[in-house]
Amino acid sequence: MNTSRLNLALVIAGVVAFYSTMSEAKDQRQPNIVVIMADDLGYSDIGCYGGEIDTPHLDSLAANGLRFSQFYNTAKCHSSRVSLLTGQYCIAAGEVSLSHAVTSAEVLRDAGYFTAMTGKWHLRREPTDFGFDR
Repeated sequence: MNTSRLNLALVIAGVVAFYSTMSEAKDQRQPNIVVIMADDLGYSDIGCYGGEIDTPHLDSLAANGLRFSQFYNTAKCHSSRVSLLTGQYCIAAGEVSLSHAVTSAEVLRDAGYFTAMTGKWHLRREPTDFGFDR
């Protein structure tokens, strides 16, 4: 009889522990991700990278988030955009590679994020063809 009570207590404790971890997981939110890409902006043009231009809002975003410390671009913005979307080096980033690559928007969408692209696209097809919801 004592063994049955012990087993029942262990089962109840296991169920309670299982459901308590599930509620903790639901309370944790995914972080917001905002990527800002600007044309004709030098590395040290904004304040957070040591620039002379006063950019308090961008500096605040950089201080409270993540920023690139090493990124390569090309003279043509197309390759830089494909590189940012796919993680490929700019020299390998082209229209063909974009068609065959998994984009960051697709990965984020599959992880439950809503993805949107606004502004200059400069690639052949639409952003929604590469994993963006809008």
